[in-house]
Amino acid sequence: MRPGRQTVKLGLIKVIHDLFPEETLKTSYSILEGIFCTLAGSALSVREVRQIGIKLQDWVKKNQPIQFICKNSGYYHYKVDDIKARVIYPAYLSPAMAEPFVITPFSHGFIVNFAVPDQKIDKPVPVAPPFHLSATFEKYQRWMNNINVELVSDVNSYINSGQSLKLLSIAEALHEKEISDISDMILQQRRALRVLLIAGPSSSGKTSFAQRLSTQLQVNGLNPVPLFLDDYFLDRLQTPRDEQGNYDFDCPEALDLELLHDHIEKLIGEETIEAPAFDFLQGCRSKETKTICLGPGDILIIEGIHALNPRLVTGINKNHIYKVYLSALGGLNIDFMNRIPTTDARLIRRLVRDDRFRGTDPEKTFNQWPSVRKSEYENIFRFQEEADVMFNSSMLYEMNALRPFAEASLEKIGEDSPFYECKERIMNLLSFFEPMDVAKVPYNSIIREFIGGSIYFC
Repeated sequence: MRPGRQTVKLGLIKVIHDLFPEETLKTSYSILEGIFCTLAGSALSVREVRQIGIKLQDWVKKNQPIQFICKNSGYYHYKVDDIKARVIYPAYLSPAMAEPFVITPFSHGFIVNFAVPDQKIDKPVPVAPPFHLSATFEKYQRWMNNINVELVSDVNSYINSGQSLKLLSIAEALHEKEISDISDMILQQRRALRVLLIAGPSSSGKTSFAQRLSTQLQVNGLNPVPLFLDDYFLDRLQTPRDEQGNYDFDCPEALDLELLHDHIEKLIGEETIEAPAFDFLQGCRSKETKTICLGPGDILIIEGIHALNPRLVTGINKNHIYKVYLSALGGLNIDFMNRIPTTDARLIRRLVRDDRFRGTDPEKTFNQWPSVRKSEYENIFRFQEEADVMFNSSMLYEMNALRPFAEASLEKIGEDSPFYECKERIMNLLSFFEPMDVAKVPYNSIIREFIGGSIYFC
């Protein structure tokens, strides 16, 4: 979303047009500091990807000025040499200001990798091959193709034609099927499996997912036993601090890892433990404890941002553990060249939930977001490919459902706010989505975790 990256996108549109005039660039999904791109309906060879990389670097070096035409209908319109292009976030007018990048072949397309240290574009930071992430995304794309939905306009058409309930039912049915399938996979490994780890970034819907999966596990004859990571926080005085001197509750060291690891090992061995309870008002561990043990038909469920961190289960037999990673990975595009950033989708979820149910105004949410993102990179994303299964918590209709709530929250930010530009950026993104009535959204839907009315948040 940064101007330097949008500048690269404009150059990429230009290069694809020059090399493959009959083809259309499609930006698909993010991979840490990279973006996976393809041609709509065509596969690229390694040789062709190398051509794209060479041409794009040449375009940056030539530094021919980009012309800004106008902003209209949510798009920033530009003229790049002899072609016109549009993006939903602003770009620089000088190609030389493009963010450093490397083009890397991957699957049937390529990754635009922005993880380049010290501006040395010949030595990029390696992007871990996102095979798991790619497979999850492609599976979602195939499902969307089956129901003839590809762009935001397709979803808007359902709503405008009075068929929003049909779309809602299809989207919720997919989630139910995916969660049921994961439960069945866990059942197949039941002989050895004792611990289920669930992790995902902020506002991915971890709590609702864990509850719905627990229900499916019970249908399969298993008894889920929750163990809450938050109860293993160290007392406030022992909590590490970040570079600014603030308590860092998002780092693994904020947890009593030694006690947590000991308790997991004992539970796997069918020993009884006294699980702690953390008093958040007092900032210390409560005197009360909870007695927990695992019987033959029980499975321990641990959900939280650190759940996939190997430090939680060091030395524990891998056959005892099943790892689930979930995030709002998306799948819908505004158009082929403009995707819905997963980061913005989760930010909108969080803005709505924080304002409606946590007493946190949107300015505070915006202010906290950089710290949240930093923690995600350090503690979540680098472990995502180690998951046994990934779950895409995105809903086809969610941005349409969230739009009225998000706009109401964002209206609280005035023009004199340091976050006014952030507000305008999100409002512009929301403008592409037709508002949708949420009255028929099921009460166990992941979206209910953010708009309210969930059976899991009474």
